[in-house]
Amino acid sequence: MLLLLAIGFVAGVVTALSPCVLPVLPIVLAGGATGRRPLAIVAGIVLSFTVFTLFAAWLLDLLGLPDDVLRNLAIVLLFVVALSLLVPQVAEWLSRPLQFLTRRSGGDLGGGFLLGASLGLVFVPCAGPVLAAVTVIAARRDVGLDSVLLTLAYALGAAAPMLAIAFAGQRAAHAFRAHAVLVRRVSGVLVAGAAIAIALGVDRNLQTALPGYTEALQKRFERSDSAQRELRKLTGGRDPKAAAGGTAALEDYGPAPDFHGITRWLNSKPLTLEELRGRVVLIDFWTYSCINCLRTLPHVRAWDKQYRDAGLTIVGVHSPEFAFERVPSNVRENVRKLGVRYPVALDNDFVTWQSWHNQYWPAKYLIDKRGHVRYFHFGEGDYAETEDAIRTLLGNDAPAATKLADESPHGQITPETYLGYERLDRNGGEPVVKDEPHAYTFPRGLEANELAYSGIWTVEAERAIGGLSAGLRLQYRARDVYLVLTGKGKVDVLVDGKRERKVRVTEDRLYTLVQRPQIADHLLELHFTPGVAAYAFTFG
Repeated sequence: MLLLLAIGFVAGVVTALSPCVLPVLPIVLAGGATGRRPLAIVAGIVLSFTVFTLFAAWLLDLLGLPDDVLRNLAIVLLFVVALSLLVPQVAEWLSRPLQFLTRRSGGDLGGGFLLGASLGLVFVPCAGPVLAAVTVIAARRDVGLDSVLLTLAYALGAAAPMLAIAFAGQRAAHAFRAHAVLVRRVSGVLVAGAAIAIALGVDRNLQTALPGYTEALQKRFERSDSAQRELRKLTGGRDPKAAAGGTAALEDYGPAPDFHGITRWLNSKPLTLEELRGRVVLIDFWTYSCINCLRTLPHVRAWDKQYRDAGLTIVGVHSPEFAFERVPSNVRENVRKLGVRYPVALDNDFVTWQSWHNQYWPAKYLIDKRGHVRYFHFGEGDYAETEDAIRTLLGNDAPAATKLADESPHGQITPETYLGYERLDRNGGEPVVKDEPHAYTFPRGLEANELAYSGIWTVEAERAIGGLSAGLRLQYRARDVYLVLTGKGKVDVLVDGKRERKVRVTEDRLYTLVQRPQIADHLLELHFTPGVAAYAFTFG
């Protein structure tokens, strides 16, 4: 048990280092700066996060309230706190019925605890194995002492760095005692701005804008063999992807989250899991320019064709990685071209994504006829295993299995490589100039997996827009090379100095640049006509 608690605490600390925590840090800082006791703030965060992570779903079901009511209430409280800091008259009006929201001499214990409790409700940690295990237990409503202590350890780990931030705010307030009114107003602006960001879903956007940000730490701690063994003991689970035997061999992860925040439905009227009861449902999180998602589509389409009449409903939840993937007409056109005939839900604000604590493109979740999650798989591959799980849940109604070969790439290849400065982490050329046209020159050479610009480029947050004589080099290891492109124009493709092809860019999507029979090391060089924008390389 001590090992499990240590894993939970470290996992919480890792979460506090991730971008998921950024939206709440200004509020913690402002809380310390306005006299609220740091320990009270952190106590509120730890208690509310622990209690509501484990019991919120049960409590809301019992009261018949919508799933987001507690989060919305917490956001309202944050705005009230901000208003009381910005407008002294409001603080006076609230002083009698809501005295715990105002500052009292000697430190505001009540206000600090309430502020922390609100943060515990709006804090959306980046999901990992520990939080996934806790979520499974909460969904089953099988909460015991071990799961409470694990969640508490996780919350304490996440709150520890926040405590340091709150103390920093307290020290800053002492340093600027002569400007107490200004500190109070600045703090009010910080709280209001952070509350707006949370209300608009910026916390979710940060979680997806920097995927893999703490992946190395997670692999070292949460995803280690010992951690996985302890978490399986806690959940009583076997390998969640084991699918042999009958339905009893598939783990039961409790009721599935419904579709929330869907901006539009394609190929279907709006659906709910309630009306799909009695059918097996496969939820596929994807986005149309993701090569990993595209490589799974032949199998998903085949399952739809083979098993729809036998009781399978596939729902593709389209969660966009790039801005152009948020445009409904772009998604609709690509759904048509890709031959996707099953329902597609446009999850532009990542509300459904977050309700599943999802982190991956693609990710597949299989739901049985009672509405319970029974299987999941992240990434490519294991198609036969996934199909076995589908057939197991369909039971005797399942027709013959499909026979598509698994063509997932194997071996060490260059990882996904982004060209916008927010995620540009393998630049082997000169440092990029943000958001302004700049002339670049190729370096003499590149290391493995490095890229470099030449000519005029405007490097933005998530893309790079080519200007005059725009060129790009990449030292890669793969069989196939793909690039997300937008705009209108052409891209000349050279591999190891030899002309490979000319790609005509006519729409916003993923383009194939290179296709070779086997994995090998090569130097890719691209030349762009002005106006064509590049987002990210992927490889096969």
